Amino acid sequence: MIRVLLVDDQPLLRSGFRALLDVEDDIEVVAEAADGEEGLARAKEHLPDIVLIDIQMPVMDGIEATRRIAADPTLSEVHVVILTNYGLDEHVFHALRAGAAGFLVKDIVPEDLLHAIRVAARGDALLAPSITRKLINRYVTEPLNTGAPARLTELTNRERETVVLVAQGLSNDQIAERMVISPLTAKTHINRAMAKLHARDRAQLVVLAYESGLVAPRNR
Repeated sequence: MIRVLLVDDQPLLRSGFRALLDVEDDIEVVAEAADGEEGLARAKEHLPDIVLIDIQMPVMDGIEATRRIAADPTLSEVHVVILTNYGLDEHVFHALRAGAAGFLVKDIVPEDLLHAIRVAARGDALLAPSITRKLINRYVTEPLNTGAPARLTELTNRERETVVLVAQGLSNDQIAERMVISPLTAKTHINRAMAKLHARDRAQLVVLAYESGLVAPRNR
C-alpha cells in the first residue's frame, strides 16, 4: 500500500486529490496538512511513502518543508513530489535542489497523477529526459560550484560514466544502449552512485553532477 500525505492550503484541492486517490486499491491518503509546518509534523507522525506538497503556502512554504524532510534521517524513505500551478519555473528548481523527487502540475490528468505516485513510490524520480534537458539549459545561465565533493572519488569508472549520462538527460534504456549494458545494469549503476553520493533520487543526481563540476553545461 502506497501511503500519501497531502499538503496544500486549499481544502477543495486536497479533497479532490483525496477523492481520486482513495478509490485506488494500492494507494491510501494517511493525512492532510494546510501548510508546510503542519505537513512536516504529519510526515514525522505518519511516515508516508509520498508527500504531495504545494510550493506556495502560508507559515512554511513547500520548498522549506521539502528541505527539512530531506535533511531528516528519520524521513529518508519519504519521497516529496511538488505540486505547482506554473510548470517548470524558478520555484521548481529550488524545490529540486531542496530534495524533491520531482514535480507535477496541478491540472494533471488523473491517470498521470496515479502513475506519477506509483513511480515516485518505487524510488524513481519524476524527471523525464525532456525535463532533465530543461534543467541542463537552466544551469547554463547559473554559476556553478566547482568544488567537487570528496564522495565523487568513491564512484567506479562505470558509475561515474552513468552519472554523466543521467545528467545529460538520457533515460535508462538510452544509457544501457550507450554503455552496451542491460537496462537493469544501468539502473544498478545509477542506484549505487546515488547511494555513494547520498543523492535521494535521480533529480538530486543531476543537480549534484552539475553543481560539483562533474559535468559542465554546454553553451546554447
